[in-house]
Amino acid sequence: MTFEWMVALRYLRSPNRPAVLRLVTLLAVAGVAAGVTTLVIALSMNTGFRQAIRDRLLSVTAHVNLKPVGAEGVRDYRALMERLSSTPGVRSIEPAIYDTVLLSSGGHARGIVLKGVDPDLERRASEALRRIVAGQGDFSPDPDGIPSLIVGRILADDMKISAGGYVTLTSPQGNLTPFGMLPRSRRFRVAGIFDSGFYDYDANWGFVTLPSAQALAGIGDVVSLLEVRVVKLDDAPAVAGELLHRAGSGFTTTTWMDENRALFRALSLEKLVTAVFIGLITFVAGLNILVVLTMTVTDHARDIAVLMAMGARRRQIRHVFILQGLFVSVMGTIAGLVAGYAFAWVADRWQLIPLNPEVYAIPYVPFHASAFDAVWIAAAALAISIAATIFPARSAAGILPVEILRFE
Repeated sequence: MTFEWMVALRYLRSPNRPAVLRLVTLLAVAGVAAGVTTLVIALSMNTGFRQAIRDRLLSVTAHVNLKPVGAEGVRDYRALMERLSSTPGVRSIEPAIYDTVLLSSGGHARGIVLKGVDPDLERRASEALRRIVAGQGDFSPDPDGIPSLIVGRILADDMKISAGGYVTLTSPQGNLTPFGMLPRSRRFRVAGIFDSGFYDYDANWGFVTLPSAQALAGIGDVVSLLEVRVVKLDDAPAVAGELLHRAGSGFTTTTWMDENRALFRALSLEKLVTAVFIGLITFVAGLNILVVLTMTVTDHARDIAVLMAMGARRRQIRHVFILQGLFVSVMGTIAGLVAGYAFAWVADRWQLIPLNPEVYAIPYVPFHASAFDAVWIAAAALAISIAATIFPARSAAGILPVEILRFE
């Protein structure tokens, strides 16, 4: 053990220190721990929200959408899918039709988003059709030839719909008759109910086969767009550019980043603001360390003078108090990291904080503690604490032994 460490630890553990100094030292450790704990919990919650929303969102939506520039849809979509399937980074491609329709059942009516899909392709790409909580989730028609529909759990609860029941879907794209434009309606059997875990989809979405969606919309063998899933989410913009190049003119692409840019930008800004404002707690804890060291210098001025008279260098005296402040900071940082990560793990594991999914899209507060956050939080806490030691350490090194020991 070096001379500086020995003296620093002796000052910290001395039983003869004033009670006030011992109390302030404990408060300094507690202050650093509280700041680090709060920052870990806040950033874990922000990261958890971001990851939970992203994962739930992308579990039922495409990473890249390839759309026609006009409103006529994609006609020769099978050949286009075959041509684009070999694009590097593409995991799967699925055709889809989107339409806003009126769902009617038992005297109740509600507008929903109806998605026409290829059942086999959609099940492999999207988790919604793999999370059937009622019914068989089979798109085959009933014995009377009535096509099947799969709806979200919240929608089924609100409309009092059960698996095996029948509903009516009305499309605004109607038939032109001598009496004007009449909406087109068809009867569907509810073959299953899914629970994706994302409120917006569970409350407002329904799935039918491509032929059923085309018949309801009154269009031919046409799809609205091609949905592409990529191997790596961060590669979506590059893959979108390559898809657009291979598809040729008349198409445009959007990525999951483009369609949710405002949401994720708000979450990133919230994380920055949270880190800045809660980081002020650690700054206040650094001031506590400054107070501890200043009081220590005042209380041990005579001891410092004796050490310097015996040959201790000013650099060594300065290091004694820097190490003392560093020790307080390290103890508080370790305690804060342990407490923060323990709380985040327990709160996420047992879902301790429930949420209203109608507002937040998820049923509980998720906590995802990041190792990178731990590194920079610890680094920031130590930097603030070391900065707080500079003034008292320089004051201790500037003591003149002759002035202190003159009257001893």
